[in-house]
Amino acid sequence: MTTPHAGGAHLSRRGFLGAALAAGVILIAEPTPVTAHAADGDVTLAAGGISLLASLGGRLAIRDAAGVTRSAGSKFQIKDRLTGIHVSTGGTPALATLPDGTPAIRMDYVFDADAGPTTVTGWFSVATGHARLEWRITGADTLVPDGFLFSRAIQAPTAPDDYIAITEWVRDAGGGIPYEETTGVAHTSTWGSRHGLFLLDRSREAWTNTTWIHAPGTADAAGGWTSRADFFFSETRPSATTTIGRGHELGLELTTDRDFNLYQVPGEPMRLTALVANGGAARTVELELSVRDFDGTQLAATTVTGSIPAAGTWQHTFTVPAPAAGVVFAEVVVRSADDEAFARTNLATLSPFTYRAGADSMFGIANYPWLQRPSADALLDLWQRAGISLVRIAYDGGPGLPPSALAARGIRHNIELQPSLEVDDTEAAAWAADKLAVALEAGAEYFEVGNELNRPFNTGRAAKAYLDLALRPVFDRRAATGADIKLMNNGLAGMDKPWVENFIAAGGWDLIDAFAYHPGRGNFTPDYIPSGDDWDEGPEGTYWNFYGGLKQLKTLMAQHGEKEIWLTEAYAPTRPNSWWHDTYRHAAENVLLTLALAKAEGITNVCWYQFHDSVLGMPQIANPDDAEYHYGLMNRDLSPKPSLLAYVTAARVLDEATFRGWLTFPDPQTFGLWFDTPEGPAVVLWNRADGYLLNTSGERTGAHFPAPEVWVDPWPTKTLLTVPARDAVRQLDAIGRSRQLSPAQGRVTVTLDGSPRVLYGLTPQTRAGAHTLAGCRLHRPGDPSWQPSRPPHSSGKPPAA
Repeated sequence: MTTPHAGGAHLSRRGFLGAALAAGVILIAEPTPVTAHAADGDVTLAAGGISLLASLGGRLAIRDAAGVTRSAGSKFQIKDRLTGIHVSTGGTPALATLPDGTPAIRMDYVFDADAGPTTVTGWFSVATGHARLEWRITGADTLVPDGFLFSRAIQAPTAPDDYIAITEWVRDAGGGIPYEETTGVAHTSTWGSRHGLFLLDRSREAWTNTTWIHAPGTADAAGGWTSRADFFFSETRPSATTTIGRGHELGLELTTDRDFNLYQVPGEPMRLTALVANGGAARTVELELSVRDFDGTQLAATTVTGSIPAAGTWQHTFTVPAPAAGVVFAEVVVRSADDEAFARTNLATLSPFTYRAGADSMFGIANYPWLQRPSADALLDLWQRAGISLVRIAYDGGPGLPPSALAARGIRHNIELQPSLEVDDTEAAAWAADKLAVALEAGAEYFEVGNELNRPFNTGRAAKAYLDLALRPVFDRRAATGADIKLMNNGLAGMDKPWVENFIAAGGWDLIDAFAYHPGRGNFTPDYIPSGDDWDEGPEGTYWNFYGGLKQLKTLMAQHGEKEIWLTEAYAPTRPNSWWHDTYRHAAENVLLTLALAKAEGITNVCWYQFHDSVLGMPQIANPDDAEYHYGLMNRDLSPKPSLLAYVTAARVLDEATFRGWLTFPDPQTFGLWFDTPEGPAVVLWNRADGYLLNTSGERTGAHFPAPEVWVDPWPTKTLLTVPARDAVRQLDAIGRSRQLSPAQGRVTVTLDGSPRVLYGLTPQTRAGAHTLAGCRLHRPGDPSWQPSRPPHSSGKPPAA
C-alpha cells in the first residue's frame, strides 16, 4: 500500500464545528426563556421544546416538550495509557451559571482511587430545542483524550440509531478540484415522527454503542481537556440541523430518488433534490444546477429562486434525463447576497446484465461489506449488478455480513486473518489452530494467512519469521486435521521480490496453493514497467507499480513453479489534488486497464480495494488529507465514481473472455490485447505517446497537484488507427459508453490515446507467431503521412519507460 502524502491547503468558508461549539454560537431557533429548579438533589433546566434533569449518582436525562425522557446516562469514561480505562462511579449535580450568566447544571463526577488525580466536571445548559453538554477533564499527563466517552441510553426508539457524517464542499486554495470536509458527526435517534441527535466535532462509530458515545477531548489552554456534544430535537435532516444549529450561513445537501444514484433505463427521469438550510434570518436564495457528462458537455443548466424562513429549510427537486450509459456530474450552488454554499454528486445509468462466468470469474472485492447503506440487500444487489463474485474476507463475528448472507446470494468468500510475528512457537501453533477453525467454520475456499507482513519492504528480512510463526503452523495444522482449505501467503504490499526469494529459499513455496500480493501503484499507468531491478520502495518509488511487479512474479514462477495468482488488494485511489494518486478520470481508465491486464496474465482473482470511500471505524467521514479514505469505487455519499462504471465495463467485457494474445503494431507506442468473447473478438487498445507517468502537468507544490475536473481529457496526443471493416465497429470507452464506428471505403478509424478502449467487430489475425490487425494504418492528426518504420516491440508488451 502506498504511503500517504502530507495534505495541502484548504479553502473552507466555515471552519470546523468545534470552533462554533467552543464559541457558543449554536442557535437552532428563536430563543425562549430558560427556567431552572433545584430540590432534593435534582436539578432541572428547561427551554422551549426541551428540558434536562440531573440527579444524584451522575444521572442526566434529556426530555422532550411533553416531559418524556428520550435519553438518559450517568457515567463518564476516561482512559489512561498506564492504568487503563476508568468509569465514574457517581456524580453530584448543582445549579450553577456559565460565565455569561446562562443557567447551567454542574455535575461533579466521582471516580475510584485507581483513577489517580482525575477530575471530571460536567457543565450542561439548554436553549430552544437544544442541550449543550460539556465535560472538563483534568488529570495525569498520561490521560488519552481520544479515549473519552459519555454514557447515554436512548429510551424507546422506533428505529435503530445511526451515525451520520456532516460534511461541506470546499474549494482548494492551491487550485484543483473541490472536495468534502467533515464538519461534525451526528449520532441520530428516532421516536416516531420526532428525531434527535447528538452532534460532535468528531466521534468514532467503532467506539460508540447503545451505551456509550465516543467524545474525544480537546486540549484547554489553561490545562486539561474538554469534551463537547450538542443535542438537538429536530424535524429535518442532520445536515440541515447542523447548519441551523450554528446560527449562521447557508447549508446544502443533495439526494436522489434511487439507491446509489443509479438508474437502469436511458432517458428515465433522474430526480435530484436540493435541501437548503438557513442558519440565519429569513432570506431569498438562488439555486443553480449544472450537470455535465464525461466529455464535459453541459446536459442541464437552470436556476430557480425560493424563500427560506429564519432557522428553516427549503427544498427543490430538479429533473434531468438519465444518460444512455455512463455517469454525469451534478453541482448545485445556493446563493444569497454574499453567502454561498455548493454541493456535488454523481448520477449514472447502469443497465442489468447476466454474468455467466460463475466460479471462473476473477472479479472480487477486497474487504467485507461493512457499509450496508441504505441496506444490506441494496448493497448486495449492487455488488451482483457490478459483477462482484467473491469477497476476500467473511466470517461469523467479523465485520460486515456473515458468510451465510453471501452464500445465499451465490457470492463466494475467502478469509484473511492477521497473525503476530512477535510470538513464540507455542503461541503461533495456538493461533494457527484457532484461526484455521474459524476459516473452516466460515466455509472459506482460501485462507490468506496475514496481510502485508513484508515490512520493511523490498528487503526480504521478514520472510523467515513469517514462514516460521504464521504460515507453517497453519500448514501443519491443516495437515493434522485433513482440512481441504487452500492456503495463500500474506498479501504482500507491493511485489516484494527479495521477500519472495527468501520465502522460496526457506521452503515456503511448497506450503501455498496460491500466491497473494497487492500491486500498489503510484502515478504510473498500470502497464508501466520500471527499468532495471533496483526499484525504490519509498513513498514515491517505482516499487509501487502494477505491471512490472506482475511480470517480475511471473518470471519467478517460471523458475520455481506455477501458482495461482491472487491480487487480494488492487487499487486506484482518488485522493483529491494529489499527484501521487489518480484523478477521478485516470482512476476509471486505470481500473479498466488493470483488470484487462490481469485477465491477460491469467490472474485467478482481483479483489478490488475497496467498494466505498471511507474506513471501517469512521464510515463516510470525509478526510481529504488521508489517502486511505479515497480507495473506493463509490463516493462518500454512496454515489458512483467513474471507477465503478469502469469496473463494471471490465466485468461485463471479460466475464467469459479468453485471452488470445498481445497485438503488435508498426508503432511501438500502440498496444492491444485480444480476447475471444461470446460476442466475438474484443480488443483493448491504447497508445503511450504521452508516456507512462500521470499528473505531470501544471504546477505541483509538494504533494499537491491541481487536478483537472473529471471531464477534462488529459491526453493531448491523438493517434488515428484505420482498420479494414465491412460492418460497423462498436467501441466502449473506459466507463462503458458505446459508440458505433461506421466504415468508410471499407475502413473504420479509431482515435487512440492513453485511455483504453474496447472494440468489437475488428478481426485480429495471427501471422508468423504475431497477433495483428491486418491492414491497419496509423497517423497523427495534422500529419497524415506519419507511419513509424520501426518494428513493433518484440514481446508485444509495454517497454520500460
